[in-house]
Amino acid sequence: MSVPAAYLTVVVVWATTPIGIAFSGATLHPMLAAGARMVIAATLGSVLLALWRIRLPFDRVAMQSYGWSLMGIWAALSLSYMAAMTVPSGLISVLYGLSPMLSAVVAQCVTDEPPLPVYRWMACTLALFGLVVLFMDEVVIRASMLPGLFMLLVAVLLFSISAVMVKKTNAGIHPMAQTVGGLWLSVPLFALTWLALDGGMPVLDWSSPSPWAVLYLALFGSLLGFVSYYYVLSHLAPSTVALVTLITPVFALYLGVWFNDESLSSTLVTGAGLIMTGLGVFFFWPALADLGRKPDR
Repeated sequence: MSVPAAYLTVVVVWATTPIGIAFSGATLHPMLAAGARMVIAATLGSVLLALWRIRLPFDRVAMQSYGWSLMGIWAALSLSYMAAMTVPSGLISVLYGLSPMLSAVVAQCVTDEPPLPVYRWMACTLALFGLVVLFMDEVVIRASMLPGLFMLLVAVLLFSISAVMVKKTNAGIHPMAQTVGGLWLSVPLFALTWLALDGGMPVLDWSSPSPWAVLYLALFGSLLGFVSYYYVLSHLAPSTVALVTLITPVFALYLGVWFNDESLSSTLVTGAGLIMTGLGVFFFWPALADLGRKPDR
């Protein structure tokens, strides 16, 4: 798989994750839905590892890498699942858009990644402003949402730290093995979290969206999404990888337009334009600046 293809896969898969999380909690406790998602994904991932003869290492460096991934798989997702009970999926996407800047700041502190130039900070600011514009009509912060918003802010921070530290560990693990190792380590933690917060045995209702959303999130959100994520993480800087969270809300809205007959408002066009402009500046500003310079004579 090429890096651009893997990056696009992460964008498309994760664009549907917030809605999937909300659907999975319709008739299931959020922690049970999250834990079931990880069990299914880890089991299927283990089968694929065996079929493809990919080794799942358990040496010290590998376990350290799996451990850092738990911050993104278990800690951040647990908080996100709980927050999704009161916070709209659009606002979840907006807050996760903070991760590029947080990843960049964390990377400056703990890795040898070169400092971000001013134009990239300006690009991130512009793209984040685009996200705010994009969801301006949906973001109505009520008192009941404040605990969920706090959980989401912590989740975004943990997600950003996880990305940087997995990259720094540099365990040289196959992306599928990295994903499966992290998923299996997260399963007992999700189980303990569910027992602590609920522990009741659910009645599985296949007429509700919950079990289908769990299956979708397991196969695509966890397995395909995280494999692609760790693949691009092994090839790109964490702050660049984290920019995927700026793109996914745009894809989520356009998917709604294409498949759910949602309207294409001027707010959507404006916000999407600001985000794409920010991304263009982030990735291509030096090249554009070079084109604008007159050649030396």
